[in-house]
Amino acid sequence: MLTSLAKRFQTIRAHRKTVLELNRMDDRMLSDIGVMRGDIDRMVRVGR
Repeated sequence: MLTSLAKRFQTIRAHRKTVLELNRMDDRMLSDIGVMRGDIDRMVRVGR
């Protein structure tokens, strides 16, 4: 149980980091990789 909790915590931290990095990009950069700003959180949580 402790191991699964630690893995869940790592996953949450990785998702937060990814969202922050994508939010730092300008709209043109996001467009180049096929991401719309409003979809960042959903895409990180569930994938494309």
